[in-house]
Parts: sequence; structure tokens; C-alpha cells
Amino acid sequence: MTRMLLAAIFTALLLVLNTSISLRAEDAAVCGIEGKILDARLAQQTFGGGLRHCAELNGGNFYFQARDRVLNLDDYHRSLNSLALQAVFNPETKRPWNQQDADARWEEVKKLAVSDRAKCALVASLPDLEKKLDELQKQSASSQK
Repeated sequence: MTRMLLAAIFTALLLVLNTSISLRAEDAAVCGIEGKILDARLAQQTFGGGLRHCAELNGGNFYFQARDRVLNLDDYHRSLNSLALQAVFNPETKRPWNQQDADARWEEVKKLAVSDRAKCALVASLPDLEKKLDELQKQSASSQK
């Protein structure tokens, strides 16, 4: 009798733990999707001008917010090298461009091109993320009943 009672208690405890673990996994999935949705909405707000150009932001171009235009990386790289060769005044550093300045800006712009592409992809995935979140929340609500 005592063994049966202990076995029943142990089985119930395992069932509760198993349910708790699956609920935590669902909660983690919901939180992950909610985080991506927040990131996508933030990108919509901060990168609004660039979103119109997502078709062009393929990693080979970047959005130049100051002029509200898309610039080609290769053309921009040639321009940077030309500025350095001609030692044109750089208003940001308050001295003429040099090759180190051009190389540093080139690295920034390459990262910007990748970032712009990722922002476009994230914003494009927003409807799917919202749909997935809704489905997970429905599943979670039905499994808790």
C-alpha cells in the first residue's frame, strides 16, 4: 500500500514537472518571437526611409540616410580612395582624408550594408512572426486548460 502511494505520488510529480518544463519551453519560444517582433517594429521606426529601398539593399548597396539615397559599395569605395589620394578636407576629422580614414569608413559602410539588408529582412518577416506568436499563444492557452 505504501509503495503504491509512493509510486502514485512520484508519477504525479513527474507529470507536473514534465508539464512545467513544456510550459517553460513554450514561454521561451513566445518570448523569443516577441523579442524579434519588437526588433522589427523598432527597425520600422528607425529605418523607415531605408525600407522603401529594400529591393536595392542586397548587401552590395547601403542606405545613406543623410541624403536619403542608396549608394553602391564599390562606387563608394572608389570615392573614398580618391578622397584619400587627393587629401580632400574631411569635415568629420577636421583634417584632410588619409588612407586610414578611408579604410575605417569603408569598414563601417560594409557593416552598414549587411545591417541594412538584415533590417529589411526582419521587417519583411514581421507578419509571419506575428502570425507565429498568435499560434503559440493559442496553443499555450489551450494546453493550460
